[in-house]
Amino acid sequence: MASHVIDEINRCLQCKKPACRQGCPINTPIPEMIGLLKEHRLIEAGELLFNNNPLSLVCSVICNHEQQCEGHCILGRKSNAVQISTIEHYISDTCLDNMQISCLPDNGIAVAVIGSGPAGLAGAIQLARLGYRVTIFDSKDRIGGVMQYGIPEFRLPKSILERFKDKLQNLGVRIRLNTTIGNALRIDNLFRDDYRAVFVGTGVWRPRTLGVKGESRGNVLFGIDYLANPRQHDLGQRVAIIGMGDTAMDVARTSLRHGAQQVTLYSRSNKAGGSREQQLYTQLDGAEFEFGKQIMEINEQGPLFRQLLFDENGQPCGEAEELLQAQADSVIIAVSQGPRRRLVDTTKGLEVDEKGFLVVDEDGQTTLPMVYAAGDVVTGPRNVVQAVAGAKKVVEAMHKKLQEQNQ
Repeated sequence: MASHVIDEINRCLQCKKPACRQGCPINTPIPEMIGLLKEHRLIEAGELLFNNNPLSLVCSVICNHEQQCEGHCILGRKSNAVQISTIEHYISDTCLDNMQISCLPDNGIAVAVIGSGPAGLAGAIQLARLGYRVTIFDSKDRIGGVMQYGIPEFRLPKSILERFKDKLQNLGVRIRLNTTIGNALRIDNLFRDDYRAVFVGTGVWRPRTLGVKGESRGNVLFGIDYLANPRQHDLGQRVAIIGMGDTAMDVARTSLRHGAQQVTLYSRSNKAGGSREQQLYTQLDGAEFEFGKQIMEINEQGPLFRQLLFDENGQPCGEAEELLQAQADSVIIAVSQGPRRRLVDTTKGLEVDEKGFLVVDEDGQTTLPMVYAAGDVVTGPRNVVQAVAGAKKVVEAMHKKLQEQNQ
C-alpha cells in the first residue's frame, strides 16, 4: 500500500487551479493534502482532511470518485487520473485514532442532534469542536444511520463507525441510542430540558412504493429494509430487484453473498442509475441488468413487466403490448426513499414540502425557531459527502445564531 500511495502522490501535478478540488462537493484541499504527505507531515495532512470533512475516512471508501475528484483530475483526460481516494484513505485511516482534535472551550450551551447518519455525525463533531455540549439521539442501536444499516459491510467496514463513536465520546459528545424523538420524547421536551438548539439529520428511511398490485405479498421486500439485516431473510435462489441505483446494486451484491443464485435488476430507463464502479462490481459479482422494463404487477411467480420502446435519442416512445413474466422467488423494490413522518407529526409548526422533506431557509433553519436540518431529510437521497457538506454549512449558521443570542 505504502509504495502505491507514494507512486500516486508523485504523479500529482500540483495544479494551480486544481480541478480535482472543484469536483469535490466538500472542496477537499487535495493538493495541500498531497503536498503535506510528500513532506512526511502525515498527522498534519490527517488534521487538514478531518477539519475540512470529519467523515473523510468514510468518503475515501464510498464516494463516487470517478464523477468527483478523480473524474476531474487533469491527468485523466489523456491517461489515468491520480487515485486521490487511495491517498485520502491512507492518510485518514492512519491518523483518525491518534490525531488530537482541537476544540474551543466549553461554552455551557447544550445542543441536540437527532440522527447519527452522515449529516448528524458531521454536525455533532463540528458543534463539539465549537465548544457546545452535544447529545446525539438515534432510534437505532448503533450509530451511522445509512452508513450502518444501508451500506453493506463489504463496501464500508462497520469497524470504521465504531472508531467514529470512540472519537465522538473523546470529544465529549453524549450518545443516546434506541431513543426516537417523536415517541416518548419530542422536540418540545428537548427545549424544556435546556437544549438551546436542535439539529435534525434523520435521513430517509421510508421506502418509496411502486403503486402496483402485489407490493404487500410475502415474497416482496423493500431494499432499505433488506439491507438493514439481510441475514433475517431467505430470498430463495432467484431474486428480482426493481431499480438500478446504488441501493439496488447494494441489494444485488448482498443477496448474492447470502445464497441467491440468479439475481436480476430491472430498470424502467435504458441505462443504470448507479455509479459506473458499482455497475461493474455488481455485474462482476454475477447480477444481470434488464432495461426498459415497466413494472405492472407482482404475482406469485414474480414481477410482471411491459417492455418500453425508445427512440434513437434514448427517449421513451411507446411500449410493447405483450406482458413479460419474470420468474423470481423474491422481489425487492429499491427505487428510492423518503423521510418518515413521526417527527413532523409530533412537532407542531414543523413544515414539509409536497414530497415530505423538511422546509428550511438559506441557513438550514426549519419553520421552527432554533430547529435546523441538513442531509437527506432536506434534500432527498444523496451521497455521504453531500450530506456532510450541507451539515457544515448549517452548523456555521447555528453557531452564528447561538453566539448572537448569548451576547
